[in-house]
Amino acid sequence: MYSHAGHWPANKRITLLAIGLTILLALAGLAAWWTGRSETDRPASPSPAGTPPTTAPAQPPAGGTGTVAPPAKISDPLAYGKAAAQVLWTYDTRTTSHPQHLAGLRGWVTQETKYADWPGIQAQIPDPVLWTRMHDNAQHAEANVTESRFPSSFKQALAEDPTALTTAYIYFVTVTGKQQISWNGGGAGAEDRSVTLAVQCRPGADCSLVAISPRVLS
Repeated sequence: MYSHAGHWPANKRITLLAIGLTILLALAGLAAWWTGRSETDRPASPSPAGTPPTTAPAQPPAGGTGTVAPPAKISDPLAYGKAAAQVLWTYDTRTTSHPQHLAGLRGWVTQETKYADWPGIQAQIPDPVLWTRMHDNAQHAEANVTESRFPSSFKQALAEDPTALTTAYIYFVTVTGKQQISWNGGGAGAEDRSVTLAVQCRPGADCSLVAISPRVLS
């Protein structure tokens, strides 16, 4: 089994994301966290390895690619957070190529590029070389998502200013569950997983994934 905590990039895309969340994060006292986080603050990667930031691939068909589930048609942020975490913690190198897996995940990400942190999400995925090694070892993972909730800091921000959400309609959702990884020769392992996701759920539209937080918010 391969495991690696990917690098959390802090560059222009994070600045763009922060612009859309300035009011909300300031109310919650999270602005310093979002812009000044360190590599040691981030949670364990839900995937075995990370990749350096690269240019986002073209938007894939809505039906999904390879073994990656198609984007969930869900308008509730808590339910969508669970579905997104399920996809992030699930992969099958036996049947899905590295480009297919990335293309499938890209379909979950918001098309509002000023908010989307696709390179940060992509950094959670093994690079092509490691993916090939995992394929040779028939490595695959399944996930059981047990809970999703709004972090207390996010709820406090909304309580202090309910209108702060109406700029970008981005919600923070903390999801917990367990990932089961298997590989050749009967090898297997299980890990508890927790992640805080930023998801966008505009009124009258399905939700989409914006970013993965560098650390889990309780």
